[in-house]
Amino acid sequence: MNPVRRRTRARELAVQFLYCMDLRGIGALEEAEAFIAHHTKGNDLKGEKEVGSYARELIEGVAENTENLNDWIEAIAENWRLDRMAHVDRNVLRLAVYELIYRPEVPFKVVINEAIDIAKKYSTSQSGSFVNGILDRARVLIQQARDSGSKVVPPTLGQAADSTSEEEE
Repeated sequence: MNPVRRRTRARELAVQFLYCMDLRGIGALEEAEAFIAHHTKGNDLKGEKEVGSYARELIEGVAENTENLNDWIEAIAENWRLDRMAHVDRNVLRLAVYELIYRPEVPFKVVINEAIDIAKKYSTSQSGSFVNGILDRARVLIQQARDSGSKVVPPTLGQAADSTSEEEE
């Protein structure tokens, strides 16, 4: 399994576990190790370690920053409260926004494309477009903050719409 494919697999596992955690609560985090171990068994020892390690980083990162990630998503997803979103979609968004903010070494394009693919694979037929729209707005705001040397903080409700319309001009 090549390294790129390993990251894809790690993201899929992370979304699957985050979905479980979303339904069962933060207590499910105790089962992350067993979940990762079970889903990375195979002949490729190096691949198992890489997939497991990255999936673990993503799960723990999202769990530690859920409130901040939720603030980002709700500010950008106008007219969409988090509790109205499909469970898979909101966890794909949490994971992707986490990577966009906290994993700057991963190119924006990679994060967004992977999130769209996971949403299409595991959620509804409209999920790819929905996820793409929100993540593209997040990308613009995060890039603007980095370019200006500002701290990357969740936008206010109006700021999310204003910033993306400025970028489109």
